[in-house]
Amino acid sequence: MAPRVRTRTSLRAALSTGALVRAAGAHNALGASLVEQAGFEAVWASSFETSAARCLPDASLLTMSEYLEAAAQMQAACSVPVVADVDTGYGGVLNVAHMVREYEAAGITAVAMEDKVFPKMNSFVATEHALLDTAEFQHRLRTAKEVQTGAEFFLIARTEALINGLGTEEALHRCRAYAEAGADAVLVHSKARTPAQIQEFLRGWDRRVPVVIVPTTYPDWSADEAHAAGVSMVIYANQALRANVQSVRQTLRTIYQKGSSTGVEHDIAPVSEIFELQGLAQWMELEA
Repeated sequence: MAPRVRTRTSLRAALSTGALVRAAGAHNALGASLVEQAGFEAVWASSFETSAARCLPDASLLTMSEYLEAAAQMQAACSVPVVADVDTGYGGVLNVAHMVREYEAAGITAVAMEDKVFPKMNSFVATEHALLDTAEFQHRLRTAKEVQTGAEFFLIARTEALINGLGTEEALHRCRAYAEAGADAVLVHSKARTPAQIQEFLRGWDRRVPVVIVPTTYPDWSADEAHAAGVSMVIYANQALRANVQSVRQTLRTIYQKGSSTGVEHDIAPVSEIFELQGLAQWMELEA
C-alpha cells in the first residue's frame, strides 16, 4: 500500500452546502493534520502562527515564499482546504498578482487578503492600523480575480475597518465595494470583547457574499449562534498555538524539575500516535 493520496475539498465546495465552515489555525503540516483530525472543515494557515513559530512578530517580516511554503506543506498533509492568510498581498498590485499565481499553482484554493497598508502589524497590537483607500483595494481584488486560472480559487477580502475604529458603516461600505470588485467572501475583523459590532454588521449586510469572522476576543459567541446570525465561516485563528505554548512549557518544566518524564507520560501522546500522524505504516509497506 502506497502512502495515501489525498482527495482534497476546496473552500468553495465546502461553503456551497450552506453548512457552517469552521477553521482552526496552524503553522505547519503536523498542526494542520491535527486540525483536520479534530473535525474542522478547513485549516487557517495563520501568518501570526507562522511568524510566531520563527519567534518573530506578525509584522510583514517574513517573505511571501516563506508563508507559501508553510501553507503548501499544510495542504499536502490535509484533505480539507487550507485557507492561506496572505496579509496585505505582500506589496502592491503586481505583488498581489504574483501571490495569486504562486498560491494557486501550489494547490492552495483559498486566500484571505486584508485592506491594510503594507507593511502591516498584527491587528491586536496597540498601534496605528492604516488602511488602503477603498478603490485601491478594489483594484487589487480585481487583479487577483483576473489572474486566477481555476474556478475553485476563492478570494476572501478582509476589512480592518473595525480594528481601525472606523465603525460598522465603514466596514459595510468597504465590504460591499469588495464584493462588487469580485471578492468571493468578506472577513470582518473586530477586537471588541463582545460580538456586538459583528452582529450590527450582519444586520446591515445583504448576504451578497459569505461572511467570515475570527472570534478571538469574543469567544463566548458560539459557532451555532454566529451561523444563525448570518456567518458562513468561523476561524479559530490562534487557539492551537496558544494551547501548544502553554502545554509544552508546563510539560518541559515538570520534566526538568522532577528529573524524569514519569509524571507527564499519561498527559502526552505516545510515540505510536506520532507514527500514525506520519503515515509510517504506509511508508514501511511501500519499502517492503
